[in-house]
Amino acid sequence: MVRAVIFDMDGVLIDTEKHYNAAWCEAAQAAGFDFTREHALTLRSCDARLAAQQMREIFGEAFDYYAIREVRRKIVAERLERYGLEPKPGIDEILDYLKERGIKAAVATATPLELTLRHLDRIGVRGRFDEIVSAKQVANGKPAPDVYLYACAQIREQPQDCIAVEDSPNGIRSAYAAGCMPVMVPDLTPPDDGIRPLLYAEAGTLADIRTIIDKMD
Repeated sequence: MVRAVIFDMDGVLIDTEKHYNAAWCEAAQAAGFDFTREHALTLRSCDARLAAQQMREIFGEAFDYYAIREVRRKIVAERLERYGLEPKPGIDEILDYLKERGIKAAVATATPLELTLRHLDRIGVRGRFDEIVSAKQVANGKPAPDVYLYACAQIREQPQDCIAVEDSPNGIRSAYAAGCMPVMVPDLTPPDDGIRPLLYAEAGTLADIRTIIDKMD
């Protein structure tokens, strides 16, 4: 029986990953690196220390991850101001369903907590979650399991009783390592051969998670 559903935010609840991807490319290219969309995709939900190491391995020691990230943050803020925050399809349907079923809902994101709360406020769903946590509150970010283990502890549920909804490989690896049931709702990329074996299920939209839960009863 599912006792809780824990959601990633960017790319799952809010359509922001496209802005992060574009901003990473713009910031890194402005710094003089041949940085592509594919490089940006590997950074989704990734722990900063691991991401910095990966980028140095690809581009050399001259790649100042943290400086480029600061530029990327400014670009993302500008893009969100221009385009607004777009809730992902099915968000209201799945939250309504979970409330009706008495299933807890939580958020476990790589985004800093203050920004997460502001974004969830802006799309009108902040108060609909039992708990909201950030990987910045734990020792290791995704793909390590820390943030999911912390979320489960905060809602007082066992990982094996929780569905974790993710859109990125780093998020899926984090949820799987924590012992949750990873469900992927693809955003910028579908699951590849390395991720597919880790999935409990795949859903087209957030609303489709209802069917997955119904089949588990």
